[in-house]
Amino acid sequence: MSSGIAWGAAYNPRVADDLAFRALADPTRRLLLDLLFDREGRTLSDLHSEVSGMTRFGVMKHLRILEAAGLVVTRRVGREKLHYLNPVPVQLIHDRWVSKYTRRNASALADLKTELERGEAMSASPRQVYQVFIRATPEQVWDAITKPEFTSRYFYGSRVETTAEVGSPIRHRAPHSDELWGDDVVVESEPPKRLVHTWRALYDPDLAAEPRSRVTWEIEPMPGGVCRLTVIHDELENSPRTAEGVAGGWMFVISGLKTLLETGEPLGLRSLGPAS
Repeated sequence: MSSGIAWGAAYNPRVADDLAFRALADPTRRLLLDLLFDREGRTLSDLHSEVSGMTRFGVMKHLRILEAAGLVVTRRVGREKLHYLNPVPVQLIHDRWVSKYTRRNASALADLKTELERGEAMSASPRQVYQVFIRATPEQVWDAITKPEFTSRYFYGSRVETTAEVGSPIRHRAPHSDELWGDDVVVESEPPKRLVHTWRALYDPDLAAEPRSRVTWEIEPMPGGVCRLTVIHDELENSPRTAEGVAGGWMFVISGLKTLLETGEPLGLRSLGPAS
């Protein structure tokens, strides 16, 4: 996994914003983000083939700037280095710089097709990767993922029920009722570092009809009392509606988790349903 935002003595959200703004200011870098928005998990060679008039090294330099700003996350699969779009920094910019100047309720908090002037609907991707830095301990982040008193304040009001042990259920119940929004199974558990569980949304009949996919939470301590949280939603090849539906939803969940742990206050809940 790439290291993402450059580190000094500690993570500074204003520095992170500056890096993101500067990265988005360049048209070639916006083009690379557009390409990853259309299809994620692409190699350097693949991306270079779609950027005319630029050397492979030039494309590599632009990708490094996007990685440093946290807008691109990389993962190695065998000998290949694959690049994924990470829309969370754009959403956090919206949280800090846009939403307070507008009266409308920011639901998806500036989805990327608005921020990057996109007009096309998102196509399903077999893997979605999101990353954010949170000023909290690994134990605090783990508790925020696995305890209902936390999830009810950032996960669309849903209450998680789980022991987080391998083979145990992990359920999400709707706010103020026993209705199940998700009834899944913990596949891997290494507190407070890694949690893997299945995923099938029950709040929408079309999504519930699709095969289960998988969600991985990776928590890594970083310098300065900060954790890097990476959320990977994959095994979506046979669940295109789920892939499309959760894309904006994960951005809201992750930024809400960060806001709750850092400020003690939740983001305003969306009036729409989860991941809608």
